[in-house]
Order: sequence, then C-alpha cells, then structure tokens
Amino acid sequence: MSHIFRMTTAALALMAAPALAADKVTMQIDGAAVPFYAPLYAGVEQGFFADQDIEVEFIYAGASDILTNIAAGNVQFGFPNGDAVVAAAANGLPVKVVHTTYQRGIGALLAKKETGIESYADLKGKKVAVTSLGSPNYLQLQVGLQKAGLSLDDITLEIVSTGAIVQALQSGQVDAIVFSELRKYNLEGAGVDVTMILSNDFLPSFGNVVVTSDKLLASDPGLVKRFTDAVSASYQWVIDGHVEDALNISFEKYTPTWADQKDLLTTAFENSFVKSVWQSDLTREKGLGAADFAAWQQNADILAEYGAIETAPKAEDFVVDPSGIGQ
Repeated sequence: MSHIFRMTTAALALMAAPALAADKVTMQIDGAAVPFYAPLYAGVEQGFFADQDIEVEFIYAGASDILTNIAAGNVQFGFPNGDAVVAAAANGLPVKVVHTTYQRGIGALLAKKETGIESYADLKGKKVAVTSLGSPNYLQLQVGLQKAGLSLDDITLEIVSTGAIVQALQSGQVDAIVFSELRKYNLEGAGVDVTMILSNDFLPSFGNVVVTSDKLLASDPGLVKRFTDAVSASYQWVIDGHVEDALNISFEKYTPTWADQKDLLTTAFENSFVKSVWQSDLTREKGLGAADFAAWQQNADILAEYGAIETAPKAEDFVVDPSGIGQ
C-alpha cells in the first residue's frame, strides 16, 4: 500500500510541476501600431503564437533601424519593408528574410478619373507628387515613366509630405500621386473616383516581410520555424473569414484611435490584402510566406540599376523559404 502511495505522490508532483516557459521574443515592426498589422495582433490574442510556445512583444521603429537591431541581435525578429531588406543585404548586414508575408508591394499611382490619366504615358506634362526623393515610390515613378518612354523631365515633380499627399490629389494641387494603393479607399470613401496603377505590375517588390539574423537562423532554426508558423497561422485565420474579428482585436487592444475607420479598413483588407497582397499563386502552392526568388532578384537588380544600391545582392543569400527552415 505504501508503495502505491509513493507512486501516486510522484505522479502528482509531476503533474503539479510548472510548464516549461514559452520562448520570449521581440518583434520590431516598421512604423507605428496601426490596424494593418491586425493579423499579428490577432495571432497573439487568438493564441497562435502561444500554440508555438512563443511569447512575443511588439515594438516599433523605422525599417533601417529594425535591420540594424536584427543584425546586432538586439531583437529576434523584424517586420520591415522588402526594399529596406535588399538595401541592408547589399550593405552586408547579416539578415535573412524568413517569411515573405506581403507577396507584392502596395505602391501605386493614383489619379482622379476626371483627369483622364490611365497609364504612365498619360503623365506627360502633368504634376506628379511623391513624399521624398528617398522613398520607394520615387523609384517606382522613375521606372514607370521609363517603361512608358518618358523621364522625369516630362513631368513636374512635386514633393509633398506623407500627411498631405492624399489631400494634394483630392484638392487638385497635383494631377497624380505615387504612394500607397490603400489610399485609394480613403479617396473613394470621400467620394472621389480614382484610377489606380499598381507599381508591382512593372517593378516587383515586397511590403512587410519577417526577418531575423543569420546567427539566430543558424543557432535556433526551430524557434525561427515556430515563429514563421505562428505568423502563417495568424494571417490564415484572417484570410479564412476573420477580417472583422482581427480589426476589432486591433481597435480594442492596440489601435483604438482607428476604430472610426473600420468600414474603410475592412474594404482595404478584403479587396487588397486578402485578395492579392498576402496570397499569390505561389502561396497557394507552397503556403503563406513563400519566397519568389526570381521576383526578389529582379527587385534587387532594378534597385541597383537605378542607383538605390551599389550592387545587387543575390536573392538566395538573404531570402529563405519558410518551408525549408530547419531542413
């Protein structure tokens, strides 16, 4: 009887032992807390990171700072835009894209339909605005003009701040802007009919992507794999009919000042993000976050051609397909 009691006591002690602590990681996200990152916020609140035994903290910074911190090991994961990663790789920073979350860039030329601008060729003699000469949209404008047989000399270029560029188009101060396709929904919400030309149609690029350091990928591929699996699960949940739920999570716990834009954001998520930003033919074949190495290479080559970087890095040197992590 005492033997049975001892066995039972041991079993109870084992059951009472605390669970192994989850891996605590930090993810530094490009910009600030905004609803466009709702899938990541939902991933925490719905338990997709916890399912992978990961506890994640989100902090924010500019893309170049994120990549510097990744390389230095100050944070484990980052979520910058793809162009910044290419520039970092070209400068020799030891960073790796481990989840191509945005399968394409979201830059676009926007114009009022009443102007008759339907292609880059129609920009000749027009006023066109970008936010800065260092922005990815400025490069997109140059490439789009060249593809149409034009150059910057054929337009009047205006530099307008991020906070004022949409209003500049709406008020007629400029004829077109090269900015984010998401602002199309702001304009349409204000009753403006808009023509949109996606920059990705002629310049493959990528929006936000998950990056980590060469060192972490080599030393703990299991953690990186679990993290990218959690990211994929989070985005898949939103794709599978939970746009409104994800936005509500964002409004309630992360981005309360955006709640009055729910209708506009729902439209943007359903018509852009779910339909063609987070998903592609490649992701339908290989899963969310799949890497299109040819498109990454084309993006790097064009950045080098236009002087944004000195030499194009090889895509295989800084991009990893999530399906191959740890194998």
